[in-house]
Amino acid sequence: MNISLSLSDILLVLPIICLFVVSLLPLAFKVFFRENSLFALMSGFMGILGAIGLTALIWGADKTAFSQALIFDGISLWSTLLILLITFAVLLVSYESYSVCKKQFSEYVFLFLNVAIGLLIVVCSNDLIVLFVGLELMSLCFYMLIALNYRGRYSQEAAFKYFVLGSFAAAIFLYGVALIYGTTGNTYLTEISQVAVHLAATNRLFLIGFALSLLGIAFKVAIFPFHAWSPDVYQGASTPITSLMATAVKVAVFITLLRCVSTGVFLGERSDVLISAFEWMAVLTIFVGNVAAILQSNLKRMLAYSGIAHSGYAFIGVLATSVGKQSSLGVSSVVYYLLAYSIMTLGAFLFICLFEKKENTQVCLEDLKGLSKTYTGVSFCFAIILLSLAGLPPTVGFFGKLFIFSAAIKEGFFWLVVWGVLGSVVSVYYYLRPIIYMYMYEKKYSLTFSCKRWTLLGVSVSALLVVVAGVMVEPFYNIVLECLETF
Repeated sequence: MNISLSLSDILLVLPIICLFVVSLLPLAFKVFFRENSLFALMSGFMGILGAIGLTALIWGADKTAFSQALIFDGISLWSTLLILLITFAVLLVSYESYSVCKKQFSEYVFLFLNVAIGLLIVVCSNDLIVLFVGLELMSLCFYMLIALNYRGRYSQEAAFKYFVLGSFAAAIFLYGVALIYGTTGNTYLTEISQVAVHLAATNRLFLIGFALSLLGIAFKVAIFPFHAWSPDVYQGASTPITSLMATAVKVAVFITLLRCVSTGVFLGERSDVLISAFEWMAVLTIFVGNVAAILQSNLKRMLAYSGIAHSGYAFIGVLATSVGKQSSLGVSSVVYYLLAYSIMTLGAFLFICLFEKKENTQVCLEDLKGLSKTYTGVSFCFAIILLSLAGLPPTVGFFGKLFIFSAAIKEGFFWLVVWGVLGSVVSVYYYLRPIIYMYMYEKKYSLTFSCKRWTLLGVSVSALLVVVAGVMVEPFYNIVLECLETF
């Protein structure tokens, strides 16, 4: 892999450079002076806002950098902007969260911004080796961020479990890349796409390598059977970090999955077995996530299992993209679903942040009894978010699933849509439970929150966007289509 360097390459990766340079400022200030959490927070904001501004400057560039190792098209720039907006919101909430240690906030901001760097590398990767670097940079920072919450009861266990299973998934991915390189002599997705259809029909080794690579990536979004880590890690990590893992990571990884399946590998003669295997993975992901969520009493674990089910829905869209001759419908459905899911899930986890009093606070369903009598506005916002997660109209969650299922029906995945609809029906039960606890029980003053203005604003904005993006679905969907014109 020969990589050349030019001024154009540097300009295109300026958002990533900006984030890295600014991430060093809090650590430098702490070394030469002392810990200053406010300075670290302002540095983080400066880096993210700078990266957003630089991304806006290169918007519509549709270029490649470092000998096509990184690609900057509509979908990568759109997902970059979405990831940066999510990181900005989560960092703002982190400063108010009791689950984040303020004595190590400089280290927290450094790792936090480097997670964002890893995510940006992932969404722009056109080379499997560069993709691996981005995934592992993101993962290593997450391992340390989870363990950084050392006063949390479950954080050390969660960090260790995530590290062990994450390393196992990385090994699977690398082994798949080795097989792909051995059969094609290349690791660039654009180059692989030119021979993928032929090799998928004639070379079983290539098909196995591609499958292993997809499985390694699927671990990051908790696709069955690589889902077991998700509930424990979500519960053990500080809630702001959990919200980042549940939203920004899924955006980046599903964009990568779309790039991988767009190579056309699923169009070969032997790919029927591979398609059937991934179909069953999607079905089991939806089934396991929804059924397990019913059994949960802890709100974070319930949202973790529901997140597994939502990964299954998005995976249906990925499969529709993989076999579709007109893949724009599949791609746009997945991208819109990621936008909808990010809005809903971020709001749900911010609601949990609102009521955390200390590091080991665990918000359970029983704690929500009578909450609407005390906190009317917050309860109403959370109810809207839950109804959207269940997929009830006219919320953004309903249209997200509608587009996914429409793309799947167009490509003939009728039985997948049946399972998706059944899973959505099952999910209504556990999404309505918190609403019933909040509105149909007498007062119970187990949950209170102090002045967390930005967290409260985040929950309110999420609820508002859930309704607005649902009622005005056409403008939002058209924006997605415009961003995908260069994909």
